[in-house]
Amino acid sequence: MVAQEAAGILPDGRPVTRWTFGSRGGVTAEVLSLGARLQALHAPDRDGQRANVVLGGGSVEDLLGDAAYLGATVGRYANRIAGGVLELDGTTHRLATQPTGHTLHGGPDGFATRLWDGVPVRADRQAGVRFRLGSPAGDQGFPGTLSAEVTYLLDPDGELSITYQAATDAPTVVNLTNHAYFNLAGEGRGTVLDHLLRVEAAGYLPVDRDLIPLGPVEPVAGTPFDLRHARRIGTLIATDHPQLHTAGGGFDHTWTLDGTGLRRAALLSHPATGRHIECLTTEPGLQVYTGNHFDGTLTGPSGRRYTAHAGIALETQHYPDSPNRPHYPSTVLRPGEKYRSRTVYRFTAG
Repeated sequence: MVAQEAAGILPDGRPVTRWTFGSRGGVTAEVLSLGARLQALHAPDRDGQRANVVLGGGSVEDLLGDAAYLGATVGRYANRIAGGVLELDGTTHRLATQPTGHTLHGGPDGFATRLWDGVPVRADRQAGVRFRLGSPAGDQGFPGTLSAEVTYLLDPDGELSITYQAATDAPTVVNLTNHAYFNLAGEGRGTVLDHLLRVEAAGYLPVDRDLIPLGPVEPVAGTPFDLRHARRIGTLIATDHPQLHTAGGGFDHTWTLDGTGLRRAALLSHPATGRHIECLTTEPGLQVYTGNHFDGTLTGPSGRRYTAHAGIALETQHYPDSPNRPHYPSTVLRPGEKYRSRTVYRFTAG
């Protein structure tokens, strides 16, 4: 069953729609047309007690401000493009930039700020919503007219699948992801420092102070970035490592995932509640961000303020600044090709 209702009105008078779907007593999801956004996800703990485990904005207005990325589909290009400069087929494109001077998540008016067209969908045992968005040539400086599609499907076993597709009429770059922040204790209920995290990666990308990759993949062995076995987040980010300081007191880095195809990228667990998220993806990278810059300004649906490490983002994607790094996996999309990406979050408790 997919239920639809009004979620609010934007300052320009346009309505925002909310869809709710899932299993009674099990996992249920709420998505919004603003940013094709995962606004809430309710999951049971080991005792069957349900809680929302995704951070969200307290109001629609919040989602146009500091909470713009929470749960949103970000693009055209997730993560950073250095200096807002895109070199493609011998042509230099100047992209819209944030105050840092770089292009983040597609620019200041990226896909997270747009109203997407949504329709309920069902497939086998799954139900959810399919969103579509058109992005004209020159949007935030990107070449090519892009048609994008994001489909959320949830099954009765607690598996949330997010599938992305896109097509273009001229060469461009595409890198879409979901920017949900998880807290398995519950939204607004403390930090994720007591969570355990495992990432299936032998390498990661060190960054400069603007969070632009320094260059080559570095091995995780012997560093706090070695998450090939589950480790406590709070212990790791308390380590005196220069890359943790660079990122503002935690992780804000891309891990270069092992393997290809749909495979496990990460496992996040909360021992106190028994909740687990297994993240699988077809993408080559996983950006892990431990909410280092939450400062109490944002208030979530619970009415509680988000302080540092209130949630953790597991963003499946291509590498930052790939368009300017020929040795990174390509993000170029050409006419006649189809961009496809799939990420699955499996929610369990025990």
